[in-house]
Amino acid sequence: MLVGLQNVTFEFGARVIVSEATWHIQPNERIGLIGYNGTGKSTLLKLIVGEYQPSAGTVEKSRGTTIGYLHQDLLSFETTQSILEVALTAFERVQQLEKEIEELGKELEKTGDEKTLHLYSDKLHELETLGGYDIHHRTEEVLHGLGFAQEDLHRPYQEFSGGWRMRVLLAKMILQQPDLLLLDEPTNHLDLPSIEWLEKYLLHYKGSVVIVSHDKFFLNRMVTKIVEVYQRQLHIYSGNYEFYESEKSLRVELQQRAFENQQEYIRQQERFIERFRAKATKAAQAQSAMKRLDKLDRIEEVEIERPNIKINFRIDKTPGKILVELKNITKRYGDNIIVENSSSEIERGDKIALIGANGKGKSTLLRIIAGIEKFDGDRKWGHNVEEAFYAQHQLEALDINNTLLEEMKTCGSQKTEQELRTLLGCFLFSGDDTDKKIRVLSGGEKARVALAKTIVSKANFLMLDEPTNHLDMHSVELLVESLNKYEGSFILVSHDRYFISKAANKIWEIEDHQIKEFKGTYAEWVEWKERMAKQREQKEVKEVKEVAAPVVQQVIEIKPATPVLNREQKKELQKVQRQFNQLEEKIARLKEEKTKLEAALADPSTYSDKGKFAAAELAYKKNSSSLEELNQEYETLFEKILSMETEMD
Repeated sequence: MLVGLQNVTFEFGARVIVSEATWHIQPNERIGLIGYNGTGKSTLLKLIVGEYQPSAGTVEKSRGTTIGYLHQDLLSFETTQSILEVALTAFERVQQLEKEIEELGKELEKTGDEKTLHLYSDKLHELETLGGYDIHHRTEEVLHGLGFAQEDLHRPYQEFSGGWRMRVLLAKMILQQPDLLLLDEPTNHLDLPSIEWLEKYLLHYKGSVVIVSHDKFFLNRMVTKIVEVYQRQLHIYSGNYEFYESEKSLRVELQQRAFENQQEYIRQQERFIERFRAKATKAAQAQSAMKRLDKLDRIEEVEIERPNIKINFRIDKTPGKILVELKNITKRYGDNIIVENSSSEIERGDKIALIGANGKGKSTLLRIIAGIEKFDGDRKWGHNVEEAFYAQHQLEALDINNTLLEEMKTCGSQKTEQELRTLLGCFLFSGDDTDKKIRVLSGGEKARVALAKTIVSKANFLMLDEPTNHLDMHSVELLVESLNKYEGSFILVSHDRYFISKAANKIWEIEDHQIKEFKGTYAEWVEWKERMAKQREQKEVKEVKEVAAPVVQQVIEIKPATPVLNREQKKELQKVQRQFNQLEEKIARLKEEKTKLEAALADPSTYSDKGKFAAAELAYKKNSSSLEELNQEYETLFEKILSMETEMD
């Protein structure tokens, strides 16, 4: 066991977060910690690292267990160092050794002392044992995986935004390789390629990982156990998020059935007591029945902690067929071209997800569509379009002196006060929260208010930039359900694959500085991408065959023109030709095998089984290595055939 919570109770004032909770984290576990916002997930992580002390019970930690804890509060860290230097501080002991070795080296040059030489050798050996010679390579590899370009690595940490700083701190943490890694919403500031890289990295992580996340896709691929904070208890499920959903539904059903059966039993006993308690002949039995009821371990009725509130959109005007027309749009920042002479249209009924890696210009394009970003080209609104734009910078438009309810009333939605309170409940504001002033809210809470204002507007066209960043899973599902019923159109930027897969009917990507449109869902787009990759692979195999075929044919055709050839030369040439043909067949087989392996690695189900993923990745590496060797051999034989032909001319 790395860390254990034993009968832990924790309270904030009169509010109980968890009561008599027990949870043991074992080596090599990957755990998803879930629960509605405000139920105490982050509090549990702070109990584990010792930032909070339990009101009752104990938090036990094995001697020597190291813990890494990634959370939003880390963003207060400031430094003038480059991001590479910040990430390298993960190797504190290695950096200390490097300094000591440098000093000992200088001393050795002066004195040549044998004792110093032994100490110098010991330090070098320790440095080698710690893998000190490749820390720069490992650090750069992790930073590249998390989306940093090579030229970014030497830029000062303080130049980067909060999201990018969080990536640097995540890189540092995973390079430290603690026994237990606690990650609080690690995907919030990552784009899709970086999330996929992190998934792959953590699947091979040697320590244990506890992840708080609202990203269902991420949890399904990553975790083998779910711990849910629900009704002040910890409920443990042995499986990924999908397993948890079906298992919880079953548990709730069984608990409700058991509750109803027990209630029926209690009613029967109470009727018996009421009927016979006054009769002398039955008084003893009635007394026994009362004692049985007193001792009965009561089953609680299943309570839905948060009701399934509906978010209803109200649209006043129906727009024309074309909502937005983009013509020859060009946008660049210095030498960085975002889009160049690109054209596209958004039609009535379009529900578009704009996806891709960070830095490709997704948010920039969204601002161009909204008309708040300068660009070259033409953008034209269609007839009767009433738009609403949600992005992080919209928080500045909130009146900090208003209460949440007052701020919602400024939208002119004509909803009643009760309807507005209900809507705010969807965005995790309940009870007295609605009377709080905007000024006392956190950044995440302000973001939720701004999103609620966007949703409550009567707009028939929505532009949403990362709308799920500060929502829990339940709220994401409510938002998905509402957007599916929404009669208007929208374009959104999101890295939440579950949200995209459920909400969008079109996919936009920025590729080669052009807006590329795919008419279909996210799942269909992923399937199409895989199919295109397979076709490219098959085309490469075909091209290899077409390149190789003339060479063999040329050799065959040359034969009649060389009757005086030395017999040994002929035999040698035929031997090399046979080797060449066999090699060509091997390469073709390996290429086909590689295509299948890549399809397996792109299949989400592969990632849910650690053994299956490890086997697939090992087979892929082996295949790539063999292909590389055979291609080198192919080049050598190709040169040899040409050389032999030249000699025969």
